[in-house]
Amino acid sequence: MTQPNPGAGATPEPNQTGARRTGPLAGLLVADFSRVLAGPYATMLLADLGADVIKVESPAGDDTRQWVPPVNADGISTYYMAINRNKRSVALDLRDPGDLAAARELARRADVFVQNFKPGGLAKFGLDYESVRALNERVIYASISGFGSGGGRDLPGYDLMVQAMSGLMSLTGDPDGPPYRAGISMFDVMAGLHTTVGILAALNYRAATGIGQHVEASLMASALSGMVNQTSAYVAGGVVPFRMGNSHPSLFPYEPFPTGDGDLIVTAGNDAQFRKVCTVLGVPELADDPRFATNEGRTANRDELRPLLTERLAARSASEWFADLIGLGVPCGPINTVDQGVAFADSIGLDPVVIAGQGDRAVRAVRHPLTFSATAPSYYLPPPELDEHGEAIRAWLETPADDPTQGADS
Repeated sequence: MTQPNPGAGATPEPNQTGARRTGPLAGLLVADFSRVLAGPYATMLLADLGADVIKVESPAGDDTRQWVPPVNADGISTYYMAINRNKRSVALDLRDPGDLAAARELARRADVFVQNFKPGGLAKFGLDYESVRALNERVIYASISGFGSGGGRDLPGYDLMVQAMSGLMSLTGDPDGPPYRAGISMFDVMAGLHTTVGILAALNYRAATGIGQHVEASLMASALSGMVNQTSAYVAGGVVPFRMGNSHPSLFPYEPFPTGDGDLIVTAGNDAQFRKVCTVLGVPELADDPRFATNEGRTANRDELRPLLTERLAARSASEWFADLIGLGVPCGPINTVDQGVAFADSIGLDPVVIAGQGDRAVRAVRHPLTFSATAPSYYLPPPELDEHGEAIRAWLETPADDPTQGADS
């Protein structure tokens, strides 16, 4: 992707074992000035892939350190733990001249600078894009906000706000019930993913041209992109989607169905899959019924088809139907709790739980979502304590280094 910034000088060794970091992003220095979720999630993904991420926190620490419950056995917020492994922490008070000088020096040396302050919020510290670019013209500077740097710049960027204002909540819940938020801060996560994609694209461009740039992501833009078919229904078709509970606007069956002992998700993405559903349920004639033979017909006549399928599914348990339907290639599955979901992932060989760090500080964590044939993610460090690596990082920043704008990526 890109060579590290050789003018920056070597950072203090991040690996407690003494081995160098590995991975496709090894040698990349990331100055992480982000907090809470979207930014820290993006930088953790980079850190898992070998980037040296220095997490810059205020003396009070990242807000998520205090977001409890739940906590782990050591009383640490599991929210904070979810998105901060493989990083090193330094606490800097940007109102303090010495700490601000250290922050600016870190920006000067970094390959990537990530922040999610309100648009313009870092300008007073000389850490906005133009100021950092003046120090380090090859920097990839990533900004994450709630509503962009234009007309929405002054709006606070909370995921729940975006779920409401983007239209997602109008799609979530029963048709005759109130709107609901999703069970996770999904647009924070989407914005973090989009930021990661943008950083990697900008790094590739820098490797080819030597030119850094400003990458901007917002929760609102991520929401409109991430709602895919629902936003397209309006933008391309003039149709305003609405709440349908667990039903799909364009497919049927594609929802939970009651069985003899619990609900089972049953889906048919095409006519061939629906025929298989009918075969397993012992009602092959439904696949030839003119009302149900095509997806368009099944969707239009779902209220007639649903009770016919439900009647058959009630005759056996969810596990029995699951075995037979999956055996014939029909997508289906039980509705698991989170612990059951982790257990299922483990049972099919996804190894969802990893150990981050070693010794007394080792913690259980969720595996990085990607696998690589040659450059696997690694889990060197547990989520850092506040300012855990501050002394070493400050000492390094006080050591003279070459101009990072000279010779990088060459």
